[in-house]
Amino acid sequence: MLADPWWRDAVTYQVYVRSFADGNGDGIGDLRGIREKLGYLAELGVNAIWLNPCFPSPMADAGYDIADYREIEPSFGTLDEMDALIAGAHERGIRVLLDIVPNHCSDRHPRFQEALRAEPRSAQRSWFWFRPGRGPGGDLPPNNWQSYFGGPAWTRVTEPDGTPGQWYLHLFAPEQPDFNWENPEVRADFVKTLRFWFDRGADGFRIDSAAVLMKDPLLPDLDPDAGPCEPHPYNDRDGIHEIYQEWRAVADSYDEPRVLFGEVWIADPQRFAKYLRPQEMHAAFNFPFLRCAWDPRALRAVIDQTVVFHRPVGAPATWVLSNHDVTRHVTRYGRADTTFDFDDRGHGRPVDLELGTRRSRAAALLYLALPGGAYLYQGEELGLWEVEDIPAELRQDPMWERTDGVNPGRDGCRVPLPWSGARPPFGFSTAGDRQAEPWLPTQPVAWTEYTVQAQLDDPDSMLELYRSALALRRTEPGFGSERDPLRWMDSAEEVLSFRRGDTAACVVNLSAEPIALPPHEAVLLTSSPLTDGGLLPSDCAAWLKVG
Repeated sequence: MLADPWWRDAVTYQVYVRSFADGNGDGIGDLRGIREKLGYLAELGVNAIWLNPCFPSPMADAGYDIADYREIEPSFGTLDEMDALIAGAHERGIRVLLDIVPNHCSDRHPRFQEALRAEPRSAQRSWFWFRPGRGPGGDLPPNNWQSYFGGPAWTRVTEPDGTPGQWYLHLFAPEQPDFNWENPEVRADFVKTLRFWFDRGADGFRIDSAAVLMKDPLLPDLDPDAGPCEPHPYNDRDGIHEIYQEWRAVADSYDEPRVLFGEVWIADPQRFAKYLRPQEMHAAFNFPFLRCAWDPRALRAVIDQTVVFHRPVGAPATWVLSNHDVTRHVTRYGRADTTFDFDDRGHGRPVDLELGTRRSRAAALLYLALPGGAYLYQGEELGLWEVEDIPAELRQDPMWERTDGVNPGRDGCRVPLPWSGARPPFGFSTAGDRQAEPWLPTQPVAWTEYTVQAQLDDPDSMLELYRSALALRRTEPGFGSERDPLRWMDSAEEVLSFRRGDTAACVVNLSAEPIALPPHEAVLLTSSPLTDGGLLPSDCAAWLKVG
């Protein structure tokens, strides 16, 4: 039997480049810093790293406003340094995935600058969505669409002759104009970008905002009362699957096929699954699992639904607890409401960090035991929590500015990592004496006990829990192979208990009281110590070897 492709059950570590490690002492994480920490990542036991955008950008949205898709952001390094990073990762058996943003670019992108200088209805403007306004003098936006970051999704330009002119569409920040994917030149240019990076050794791409590329060309008003399954003017439009079929053909044209995994925000699981058909994306993020409450019934339901809707298209399920856009799960799991909602991040609500940490340890064993791929956001393995007390003058997320502070944004999960030492910046810079203040100087003093240095070789630390779990995924039959299905075991209603293959099992106790473990040959790993009587405590998990 041929071995499964590596990506079907890989553990992928997400690197938020600016906040991972600073290799040149300027206070900004960079490619050199990542390369110097490859040994750490290899010892952690991950199979791949996914880098958030590292292309030239004015940083209006933390690099998701790209000015050149085939270069490297100077503050992060050079093309040569990217080549060295990819080569170094491959030497350690780690794949490298990049982050591509096809829905929009930066307003500094040469194509958009050409469009601004051109006339209305010109070929240059056809790369984007330029339209005349409504109302007297065209003073109103072309429709009622709103930006995901707050405010209108349209900005008016001043024409070359100095008069108020057309409006351009931006589903995100005004500095991020949307591409017009009806234009074949746009499609051809992105294929060129894919091949540019694949030819340099990149193993694949994470596709940002993958479902919103195509727009209804009539640009109708959005009906606020429309149901989630009704046609949408820009989410999951007809024609979008042709784009990813073309991309998949490019990825599969290499001797070792490259991988495409997407950020697909679609509530309907059947429509979601269409993006994972054999000739489209290889995988997509499991946001229902990420957003789910720490509740046994809710978790079992979302796990079952995930497995069921991936099976017909033959795609692997994916499991993720946090990323660069959401509140860290140590904080979420320490609140009374443990769900996540982009529109209400729960900022400022009471948090029990001890409870959140205990649940996060259990959640780690839960999601790493499920069949398919797992995605680990940097700092998750250290047990870091959301930094919520960032002063307004230090916040950089456009969500904060565009909502006048109503939405605190995502800065709190993007604080630079603590590597060593007893005080901030905790060894974030690796350049000796040349250490500038980090770009987001908000590391809590309490992270003294959460640095990599403090946790290494501490058997009770979060880091050692992750290292042990990832090692078992590689060596224990059942946990490491996607081919071994999940089979639920009989258990109390407040307990999740399932087998993987013939010899592995996972038990998660979400009840308020300790429970007895099911019959087993050995306890492989627990998220917290068993009681003196061998019971599994509340909000804890265990991996078992079973007969």
